[in-house]
Amino acid sequence: MNRSLFLSILFVVVTQSFGFTTNSHIFARKAFTLHASDSDKDGGAAIAKPKVGVKVETVTKQKAKSVSKQKARTSDPISRREEKFEDAPLFKVMLIGDEDYDQAHVIERMCDILEDMDENHAASVFKSAQQSGKAMCGKYPLEHAEMYKEQLIRSDPMIFSDVEEENKNEGK
Repeated sequence: MNRSLFLSILFVVVTQSFGFTTNSHIFARKAFTLHASDSDKDGGAAIAKPKVGVKVETVTKQKAKSVSKQKARTSDPISRREEKFEDAPLFKVMLIGDEDYDQAHVIERMCDILEDMDENHAASVFKSAQQSGKAMCGKYPLEHAEMYKEQLIRSDPMIFSDVEEENKNEGK
């Protein structure tokens, strides 16, 4: 049996089993006879095989590139962090000296209001304020310093205090 005839019969059987019309098998038979002639001993042109060596090389190159990109990406965030943060400016809470103060009352209120104040430190601040007119109670962010000042002023009897910027005197 001729190879081209065999292929056309095979095509007809396949097309009829899947429900294709008979006109399509005539067209297919002509197509097969064009490609598979009697002069071809192997039955026509062979299907081209892909070159394995070329694809393997390109695949390995692509993998190598992706691996090197991943390595570069892991080190990039460290070099991107060049932002320098400045510390928030601190403000001094200053106790203003007054002859009418009761020492025990002032020391007690300073320990209650100021978080980092103990009795010994409060006593030394009170003495410094009485001698020089004012003394520093501590350095705090602006909101905290203003809150401490308000709380000292609201004491009964009133304790006078002030808030000064930390670097105000150093800049002059």
